[in-house]
Amino acid sequence: MAPRCWRWWYWTAWPRTRPPPAGCTLSVRQQFSTQEQMPQICVVGSGPAGFYTAQHLLKHHPRAHVDIFEKQLVPFGLVRFGVAPDHPEVKNVINTFTQTAHSDRCAFHGNVVVGRDVTVPELREAYHAVVLSYGAEDHQALGIPGEELPGVFSARAFVGWYNGLPENRELAPDLSCDTAVILGQGNVALDVARILLTPPEHLEKTDITEAALGVLRQSRVKTVWIVGRRGPLQVAFTIKVPRPRKRLTELLLRTATEKPGAEEAARQASASRTWGLRFFRSPQQVLPSPDGRQVAGIRLAVTRLEGVGDTTRAVPTGDVEDLPCGLVLSSVGYKSRPIDHSVPFDPKLGVIPNMEGRVVDVPGLYCSGWVKRGPTGVIATTMTDSFLTGQMLLQDLKAGLLPSGPRPGYVAIEALLSSRGVRPVSFSDWEKLDAEEVSRGQGTGKPREKLLDPQEMLRLLGR
Repeated sequence: MAPRCWRWWYWTAWPRTRPPPAGCTLSVRQQFSTQEQMPQICVVGSGPAGFYTAQHLLKHHPRAHVDIFEKQLVPFGLVRFGVAPDHPEVKNVINTFTQTAHSDRCAFHGNVVVGRDVTVPELREAYHAVVLSYGAEDHQALGIPGEELPGVFSARAFVGWYNGLPENRELAPDLSCDTAVILGQGNVALDVARILLTPPEHLEKTDITEAALGVLRQSRVKTVWIVGRRGPLQVAFTIKVPRPRKRLTELLLRTATEKPGAEEAARQASASRTWGLRFFRSPQQVLPSPDGRQVAGIRLAVTRLEGVGDTTRAVPTGDVEDLPCGLVLSSVGYKSRPIDHSVPFDPKLGVIPNMEGRVVDVPGLYCSGWVKRGPTGVIATTMTDSFLTGQMLLQDLKAGLLPSGPRPGYVAIEALLSSRGVRPVSFSDWEKLDAEEVSRGQGTGKPREKLLDPQEMLRLLGR
């Protein structure tokens, strides 16, 4: 009897052209009343923005149901694929996200590409509200000659490679050169520099992939330059202390002006690897090797600052500097992509136009995280931002601005996905993969050995 009533529930959520089957005792009126108290909400993206949005909705509406859709087979987004392996404490937030996923009012659906497997209009038809939290999955191009040369990579792809992002698993960077140049002075640039220069034995007990560790063990990189077009007061990287900008400036100033003590001077002199910050330099051209088959250096335009405050910008002085190197990593920013032709998108800013998370001119559609505000800030910034979007959604729900009738939620989407041959991965499926990764890491003393191949993941799940 239960399955027949379940089908009737589905019919009541859509245009009702069939009579209720015999034996169903729950009236349409009762179903509608129940649905009005149980808003069906869809979140696209399972990184920090997605999970924090879901967390807020579940906490502040006792009957809301949240479905989280993710294109990867595994959850957690940049916490898994972006946070550096040597910063495990930052990844502890996964424990909080797991608690959210375990709620009986929350469900994870991985291996579903929104915009391909299911459209945003289809989601909007099935849910009372849809929140786009899919992050920034592309990188800003340099737009200079030679950018396509072998030996030039985006820092995003490099980070994805050592963190086990499936699409970057075959990156194979050549680290046989002496000098690497990182363009950009944000947190990602520092992470990449640190991974390049850290002795591999110090990374062996992290969750860095074994493939990346093998390449780093053979690395000949001895010097890393981190290049920025502006000055030390404008660097984009941050530190975890109060009044960070003042503290950061003090650290840079002291390092630049104070003479190191005898012990520190001796340590620096004996160091086998070094790094440095190059200010007031803007990339102009990647220089090829004589045979044109590899990067051999980068031409930098010398810059100076014009303007004050927020209007400060770097302008070329006319001087140039050639910096020899065998590896160039571009870390000038991430950017979001448009997800669906039905969703407004600002290609210049790389965000979905919105007012406090409400997508402009599309009632019932919201956004949070980097696709809302741009790729800036740390995980705590995203938490605050996502809570605000969740708050706006619940305000609209209370004000009667969202659909008042019942919506089928995942029941409808599951039917669509099935008809299209898409088999989603559940959170319990992820926990099986998680257990396998932890098991594989135990043999070498690592917290986990990440699975890199989606086909292998599916085989492990019996697909």
